[in-house]
Formats: sequence, C-alpha cells, structure tokens
Amino acid sequence: MEGVITFSLYEHIRMLIDRLLYHIWMTLLWMRVVVILPIARKIIVVLMWTRRVMILPLMKAMLVICLILLVLVMMQKTSMGFASLYSKVFRQRPERIYKCNSIEEDEELGSLAYPLVLVQIPMYNEKEVYQLSIRAACNITWPVDRVIIQVLDDSTDPMIKEFIYEECNRWLKKGKNIKYERRDNRKGYKAGALKMGMKHDYVQICEYVAMFDADFQPEPDFLLRTIPFLIHNPNLALVQARWKFVNADECMMTRMQEMSMDYHFKVEQESGSTTCGFFGYNGTAGVWRIHAINDAGGWEDRTTVEDMDLAVRATLRGWKFVYVGSIKVKSELPSTFKAYRYQQHRWSCGPAVLFKKLFWEILLAKQVSFLKKFYIIYSFFIARRIVTHFVTFFFFCVFIPLSIFFPEIKIPRWGIIYLPTAITLLNAVGTPSSIHLLVFWALFENVMALHRCKAVLIGLFEAGRSTEWIVTKKLGDISKTKTNTSSSKQSREKFCERCYPLELLMGVFLLLCGCYDYKFGNNHFFGLFFMQCIAFFVIGFGYTGIRVPRDN
Repeated sequence: MEGVITFSLYEHIRMLIDRLLYHIWMTLLWMRVVVILPIARKIIVVLMWTRRVMILPLMKAMLVICLILLVLVMMQKTSMGFASLYSKVFRQRPERIYKCNSIEEDEELGSLAYPLVLVQIPMYNEKEVYQLSIRAACNITWPVDRVIIQVLDDSTDPMIKEFIYEECNRWLKKGKNIKYERRDNRKGYKAGALKMGMKHDYVQICEYVAMFDADFQPEPDFLLRTIPFLIHNPNLALVQARWKFVNADECMMTRMQEMSMDYHFKVEQESGSTTCGFFGYNGTAGVWRIHAINDAGGWEDRTTVEDMDLAVRATLRGWKFVYVGSIKVKSELPSTFKAYRYQQHRWSCGPAVLFKKLFWEILLAKQVSFLKKFYIIYSFFIARRIVTHFVTFFFFCVFIPLSIFFPEIKIPRWGIIYLPTAITLLNAVGTPSSIHLLVFWALFENVMALHRCKAVLIGLFEAGRSTEWIVTKKLGDISKTKTNTSSSKQSREKFCERCYPLELLMGVFLLLCGCYDYKFGNNHFFGLFFMQCIAFFVIGFGYTGIRVPRDN
C-alpha cells in the first residue's frame, strides 16, 4: 500500500510540473503573438518612419552641404592655381617685382656695408642633426663681424646638451661669432626660446634675424640672396625661402609628403605672395626684419603655431611678405609615421586655436584692406585649414560609404568623379615627377584627413591636447647607419605601439560598406571602398614610413 501511495504522489507531482510547463509555454506563445510581435512591428514602423522623415532628409541636407563645400574647395584650388600660373607665365617673380640689388662693396666702409644679422637655431634634443645646422649656419657667406649665430638649446638630455655646447665651442675657436644660450625650462616651447633669444643685449643692435630649425641646412649664399629684399624694400617684413627635402626618396610616405609640401610652396605660398603679399610664415628658412617682429608684439606662445601667429599679427600692422621660391634650403621630412602624426596634429590644431583667438582682431584691423581681411579669414583659415580637411574625410570616407544604405541618395557624377579628380590633379602640379603616385597620395591624404579633422576639433574647442607640443623627431642618417635588428620583445612592443585604433575602426567600417555594396548595391563604389579600406588598415597597423630600432 505504501508503494502505491508513493507512486501516486510521484505521478501527481509530474502532472503538476507538466501543467506548469504547459501554462508557461502558452503564456510565452501568447506574449509572442499578442505582445512581442506588435511591439516589434511598432519598432520597425518607427524605424522606417525615422529613416523616411528624419535620417533621409538629414542625409540629403548633408549631401548638399558636402557638394557646396567641395565646390568651394575647387574654387580655392583653382584661384590659387591661376595666381601661381600667372606669376610663371608673366614672369612675376620677386626679383622683378621688388628691388633686390646685391649689396655693393665699399672700400671705406668695409664690412660695415653689410647689416648686422642674427641667425637663430632653436633646438630640443636634436642628437642626430645638430651638427648639420650649426655647420651650415657657420658656413654662410657674410662678414664674420656682421653676423651672430645664436644656438637656443632647450635640450633636457645632459649628454646632448654637452654635445651641442662642444660643437659651438669648436666653431667659436675657428673664429665664428657663435652664442650658446640654454634655458632651465621649456616654457612656451619654441616661441619661448625665440622670445628669450631676442632679449639678449647683443641682439638689440641687429637689424635682421634668419631662423633655421635644427634639420635645416642653408646654402652659403642664403643671406646674400635674401637680405637685399629687406634692405631695398622698407615695407617688407619677411623673406621666406622654399624647403628642399634631402630624404624625399626614403620611402613611400616621404614621397607623398613631398607632393603635399611642394604644392604648399609652389602654389599656396607663391599665390599668397603674388596676390596680396601675405602667407603663413613656415617657422624656418626665412629672414625677418627685427623691427617688424617688435612692431607686431613679438613672439607669442599661446598656440603651437607661433610662426603663423606672428605672421598674421605683422600683416595686420601693414607689413608685407615675399616668398622667393628660387632660394631653397635643405631640410628633412618625417620618416616615421608617428613623427608625421605629431607634426600634422600640431599643424592642424594650432591654426584652429589661432583662428579663434585672432578672428575679431582680424575683423577689426584698421591698417589692412577688406580684401586682405577676407583673404586671411576665408582663404587662409576657413577654406584651407578647416573646410578642406572636413570635406576630404567626411565626404569621401563617411558620407559616400553611408549613402549606399540609402538608394534614394543620388550623388551627381560631377561631385564624385569630376571635381575630386580635378582637385587631385591640381595638387599634383607641384611634383610632376610623382604623378604616378597620385592614387596612393589621394588615399593617404584621406586617411590623414581623419587625424587632421580630430586635431581641428580639438583646437576649436581648445581641448586638452590643443597646446600639446611634441617636437618632430629628426633621424639624420640614423636609418642608414643603424641596423634593423631588434629582439622579438622589442618588435612586439613596437607593433603594439604603432597600431592606431581609430584608423583600424574606419578600415572595418569601409570594409563592411564595401561588402554590402558589392552584394546589394548598384553604385559600384565597392572598389573605392576596398582601396580606402586597405589604406586605413596599412596606416592603422603602422606599415608605413621607415622603422627605426630603439636605442639601447
């Protein structure tokens, strides 16, 4: 009897469990039919409504904005190209526009016929190149008693300090008038060093100052060719020379940098000099009238582009500049991608900060014409240093990939083929010998536009890195004299250090867009997406530029 009762109890419990499971299943089925499916249907309806009413109009509005900005960039490039072409065709060279007769020898005056010139060389831990710049400056052809070479050393490495000091002493013993100036701190970075350098008593009797970064090597006749412009034209404040790159053929990255820099000097700087006598000072390979520097308020360290800051303020005081492209100064391009990123961050963030600080000062300036104000605000700052970066990145790397998910978005052929091709070709006029690299250059510039846009936003909002100054590392002959052998541990560390998550994320995004367009789209953009995706991955993993082994 006891066994029967136990069995019946077991059957009763099992029936209860089965009934409970049945009710749970029916409840879930009811929720699926009555609750979940209607909610899902409502979510889908909301998403479709959002896409039709909000996202699609937003995409169409962004397309219009992008096309307008693209046209503005094209107009900017065309106008500068025509100005540069005009100066070449009609031989409007600085030597023909400005008086620049050579300094005449005078037996009675002797060396006093030459003005007293200060040559400044700011340095910061420049172990690989300090000898090059000091030697080049000391070999400049100019009366020894009429030139002062000033080495401004902000180095923090005691060994490098000692090396630079000994190098200066070596040239001092050879009879050169060289001064070694050292600071105990890096306040104001390069601007702070230059400001301190101008305060020494021996500078007060100098009329002009020539500036060279540590990797720049001027030719012996540099002062003989630049100073006459300032002597014979009292309204000129600056003579800017062109940069010539000694390592342009070192790797693919330096070749593409050369294309961008040649366009900057041969078109942007030359057009600004020809049309309105204003352009951005490049911070080196130039000669200033010291009176113009003082008249503009001296060096300011409020941004990382102290050279551009001084140039704008001097222009607002009525001074003019001249760019002389026939005078070339040897220099070095960043050979590693890390150094290039730091340089581009400084060159993109600094102008954005400066634009905010100087906007009203430019607008209210009384000593310059409205045309020059418009040129500085629109052409110099907005078009070249803000709009171009955002169009390059947002339109080509974000908007066009997103447009494949919206068949209603029709990008005109002129906006996606003709204008971009024309802009790319215009950028290649500075370096015709590298025109075969044009496609690689365009892909590389699109990737760098991401970094530049981020830097511009940091500058406009004056975020934490807006005043960050990391000196661009110069390698000199390090890549030729050191082997590429390193331990596996070092290789792993360097691999992790050279990965850039934002570029890799953009690469994944473009890869997904390319796959979707290949499978479902009808625009045939997937080829462009895949090429740009590869460029983002190559740069994101750091496989560009040269690899320099670490010092032991």
